[in-house]
Amino acid sequence: MASGIDTKDDVHRSTDQQHNGNVFETPPPKPASLVRHLHTYLSIALLFLNYFLAQYDKFILSYFQSSVLRSLSMNSTQYALISGYATGIVYALLALPIAYIADYTQARVWVLSVAATWWSLCVIFQGLAHSFWQLFCARIGMGVGQSCVEALSVSLISDLVGWKNVFVGTSVLYVGVYIGEAVSGQIATAFTKTGQSWQVAMRAIGIVGIVIAVLIRLVLREPRRRASLVQLGRCDGNATGDTSLDGAGAVPHTRGSKLRAARSDFLASLNYILRMRSFWLLVLSAAFRQLSGYVFGYYMPSYLSNTYPSHTEIYSRYGIIVGVVGTVTVLSGGILTSLLWHKTQLTPLYITAIGGMISSVFVLLMIFSRQIAGGNEDRGIRILYSTMSMAYLTAELWLGAVFGLVALLLPPAYKTFGLAIWSSIQVLVASSGPEIVGLALKDVDSESAEYTKVTQIALAVIIPTGYWLAGVGFLLALPLLKRDLRQDFVQKLSRRRRCGFWAFAGMLCIVVLVLFTTSLVYRA
Repeated sequence: MASGIDTKDDVHRSTDQQHNGNVFETPPPKPASLVRHLHTYLSIALLFLNYFLAQYDKFILSYFQSSVLRSLSMNSTQYALISGYATGIVYALLALPIAYIADYTQARVWVLSVAATWWSLCVIFQGLAHSFWQLFCARIGMGVGQSCVEALSVSLISDLVGWKNVFVGTSVLYVGVYIGEAVSGQIATAFTKTGQSWQVAMRAIGIVGIVIAVLIRLVLREPRRRASLVQLGRCDGNATGDTSLDGAGAVPHTRGSKLRAARSDFLASLNYILRMRSFWLLVLSAAFRQLSGYVFGYYMPSYLSNTYPSHTEIYSRYGIIVGVVGTVTVLSGGILTSLLWHKTQLTPLYITAIGGMISSVFVLLMIFSRQIAGGNEDRGIRILYSTMSMAYLTAELWLGAVFGLVALLLPPAYKTFGLAIWSSIQVLVASSGPEIVGLALKDVDSESAEYTKVTQIALAVIIPTGYWLAGVGFLLALPLLKRDLRQDFVQKLSRRRRCGFWAFAGMLCIVVLVLFTTSLVYRA
């Protein structure tokens, strides 16, 4: 992985941008020092730990569900409120203003460290809660703090390392998803075996989060903004060496009051994203891919446990496969993208589309593994573990590669804001998957064979469908991405294009509100 200083790949970049009185410069290449390399590695390691804790904090309560319900005298409706769309909506909406402020003030490290401290305090407050409303308010506060962590982390990594190695850096970050899934059960089990309550676990996790937040503030330094791929492509195409942030790649500085400048920059950034040809198809495709992942993560473990009741080790084996295979695969996707970069810049889209389509076959084999084995659990479990490994090996190449590509496509001065739009849309779309499955299971006894059967059908339909919709979308986005890389943006936002975006936003809001309201009604 390259360090935070420029390499020989960055020779053409000399970017100056006036923004709020600040100047962003990319000086000529300098020899990389060992200290600079180590500082970059340490910075990415801290971002990884911070992201891991953010992921872990979200679902740790699910491992203490029964004790939480019992100790706080909560019902299922109240538990749904603290774990479902309620916090997801807050997460999606608050990401946008926080990310914009981080870009506008040029203080991404400060915003991230403050946000990490805030959500860690909220985790501690969850451990101190004595009623549902105290716990609910603490969860909402945690969602506010965690809303910006993904966008800020990817944005910082895209500037910390040389642009060809952004994919490896973001892949390291997303290892936190798989490690979190792998170790969460074991950590919760350790607290349970030692007789410690869930409140103690929450307080311990919150304290660790505060320590990481302090280390981020002490170690990380705000990196200079690197030129985007659009500007690099323009530079290579014109052979002029000019990579200044003008034209479609610019976020102009407005003289006058800070409020006017902020408003102007906001509109210019949004205008840039609206005129990109590939962004909206990419984000919708990624959202369908995440929807399948959400359904997989929320319902597959319990379904497999019900399908193989005599294999009590299944959760442990499941976690090992997710942690080991998922980690190796996501890192491989980033490395593969970096290695093939001189041949094609479209590798992330190919590995995501084709990998997901192939994985859908292995997912179906997983779901029906016991039927394939003729009902025999021992043979079925062997089929399950092998097909699950192949499913993760083919499907999980994408996270670091695709998110790194998006970060490099966005305008440097406001890439965090663009990434927040990207992640917020995905959260809102993907969260509908578990809500739909939950509604399908609303009148079914969770201990019955019918519950397992309905879950099986839902998994077999939703996960492959999401993979294929995402795959087709990414393949259709290939020619659009090529045009964006040539800076062939939409020159003028037509009324039809504007109406299309507003219609999409309205439809998304309606779907979220309908599912959220329906879930509350049926869970009451």
